[in-house]
Amino acid sequence: MFKNLIVYRLAPEWQPDATAAEAALQAARFTPCGLTQPVSAGFVEPRGQAHGPLLELVGGQWLLKLQTESRLLPSAVVKRRVDELAEQIEQQTGRQPGKREKRELKDQATLELLPQAFTRQGATRIWIDPQARALMVDASSAKRAEDVVTLLTKALPGFGVRALQTTLSPAAAMAAWLLEGEAPAPFHLERECELKAPDEVRATVRYTRHHLDIDEVREHIKAGKQATKLALGWRGRVAFILTDTLQVKRIAFDDVVFESTKGSQTAPEEAFDADAAIATGELAPLVAELIEALDGELDESAGPAVPASEPAAVATAAEESAPWD
Repeated sequence: MFKNLIVYRLAPEWQPDATAAEAALQAARFTPCGLTQPVSAGFVEPRGQAHGPLLELVGGQWLLKLQTESRLLPSAVVKRRVDELAEQIEQQTGRQPGKREKRELKDQATLELLPQAFTRQGATRIWIDPQARALMVDASSAKRAEDVVTLLTKALPGFGVRALQTTLSPAAAMAAWLLEGEAPAPFHLERECELKAPDEVRATVRYTRHHLDIDEVREHIKAGKQATKLALGWRGRVAFILTDTLQVKRIAFDDVVFESTKGSQTAPEEAFDADAAIATGELAPLVAELIEALDGELDESAGPAVPASEPAAVATAAEESAPWD
């Protein structure tokens, strides 16, 4: 159900109310792109059933799904049309269009071509844990997660978050674990990592399917290379990649985790509930113990670390962000 997690802390002044949130989300329901609309984003049913709720409650966890649609208009196609329009002007007036007119021609060409462009859709799963005061976005890039936060902030009155920060930076922790040849329990090193030099060249060394408890890795760390990605396992149940920006990527559950649901003849709605309960039930303690392994959460307002189970100071998310990528 989740492949990546970027974690935020919920604003203390925002009080989760599922009924009010469902009503607010209806105003932000997804609609396909209009003929001249390059991008559209909105919320859809997490279960995939038409006309269902936009917010699903499973075991106290909130599950949402954001859908995006964008029109694919290659720049080369736009340029060709701009050149055609510019040539028409030159033939009619005997002069070449200037820079400002070229920009206007580009806008004109884009509007002409957008209705003919193919569309591409994508979806992002969102998980809100009201008790832990956490928002988790299943995104592989910080930019996409920030766009999700912006849309949630606009859709839900009073909603706000800040990015999770830990006392010990992930880069420093990963370097220490590689030097020691082991990660703190209940985590263990897997067989993949990425090391980068901090200089302009950014020389990079990657290990894949390779034991990491070796002198060669330690020498790279001692020479100044920084750990940017590290594969970890958790309690023999979940494997993932931790990044230096505290992103959890490439989440993979061990077969035993979903063993109880294999081969069962359950209805689709029951299967959704089971998968959601299992996934969130595994990942919630994983995130909490990962924060503990990084010496607890950083309270930016007070300075010292905050225990993983307690919410930290939160700043309201910005109202605007760059267009969806």
